[in-house]
Amino acid sequence: MTWSIVARDPDTGHLGIAVASRFFAVGAAVPYMRGRIGAIATQAFVSPLYGTDGLALLSEGHSPDEIIAILTGRDDGAQQRQMHLVDAEGRNAAFTGAKCIDWAGHLVDDNVSVAGNMLAGPEVIAESLRVYKETSGAPLAERLLAAMDAGEAAGGDKRGRQSAALKIYRDQDYVWLDIRADDHLAPLAELRRLYAVAQERFLHVAETMPTRDNPHGLTDRRLIDEKIAALEAARIAEGRPSPSFATPLKPA
Repeated sequence: MTWSIVARDPDTGHLGIAVASRFFAVGAAVPYMRGRIGAIATQAFVSPLYGTDGLALLSEGHSPDEIIAILTGRDDGAQQRQMHLVDAEGRNAAFTGAKCIDWAGHLVDDNVSVAGNMLAGPEVIAESLRVYKETSGAPLAERLLAAMDAGEAAGGDKRGRQSAALKIYRDQDYVWLDIRADDHLAPLAELRRLYAVAQERFLHVAETMPTRDNPHGLTDRRLIDEKIAALEAARIAEGRPSPSFATPLKPA
């Protein structure tokens, strides 16, 4: 009862999933990812094993097509399920079981796929894919949000809306951005607000975190404090309101 987009940015290798549904906390059930490994969305009659075991199979070198064959071949409930995935090399595949509730289907393109079930119609995923491709060059998070907005404008989940999520991994085992609206009247709009809030401080702090290539990270917090203060001062000077519900910090 969901539609989602799974993508790999070919310029950076970053992986992302965005999802929306008339279902509580869809972000807790659908997306599975690991940096330098791949991204998987499991939906319809969700099987978490499609996510956990799928990532394990990707790490062993299996192709997305092979993984779908393995996971659905051992599962008597596969025809009620849907999954799509992309690996760290950009290879991707999708599966929609014959018993998924109409409208159900998927589209696969270079480094991206869109899939959904119980949708208003095929235009939901078609518009999501079209807008994702048309926003090439924009940051991955913004492309995913734009794609989901387009799908919602085309009808989205035919039962309505309740939750949405956006998750992005870079080249690490830990997530770079993970935002969710678990129970909201306008969950995609709430994701956009949360993404704007994340850009105020969170994503700048995320740049300081240790990585495989730099296990020390950035330890001089003055550099990040100065950057955040400058951005906040520019926002105030331009008269832009803070997207956060919290009281904004005064610039240093």
